[in-house]
Amino acid sequence: MFLVRLIYASRADEQFKGDEIGRLLDTAREHNTKADVTGILCFHRHYFLQCLEGSRTSVNAVYRRILNDWRHHDIVLLDYKEVDKREFSCWSMAYLPDTELTRELNLEFSGSSEFDPFSMSGEASHQMLLKALATLPSVPSK
Repeated sequence: MFLVRLIYASRADEQFKGDEIGRLLDTAREHNTKADVTGILCFHRHYFLQCLEGSRTSVNAVYRRILNDWRHHDIVLLDYKEVDKREFSCWSMAYLPDTELTRELNLEFSGSSEFDPFSMSGEASHQMLLKALATLPSVPSK
């Protein structure tokens, strides 16, 4: 079984309210645990940035669900590649809240201090998520 990493960005539907993120995460964690998919989700006002890791079949199935989810619009695949190991293996879905995205972090990995995953490369997105992960509590939130 090959491991893959998929990173995408999307715009949140206007009807999606930020306080609904808890339910979205609960559902994602439940599905991902069953499918052995790991990763991290970043939600920042109007944007989603997410990295998924797992078997090709499982990651593709999760991504297919996301493509059909009313909460996501303008979905753009930023990166998809085979990998030797997972980097978010402790998290069925880690969550990077808006408060963890700083001006400096955005500026380091994009051309602007404002968070806009559509202006980032797949590799820059991946590196930003890894660096941001270091700011989260050390106990994973499965």
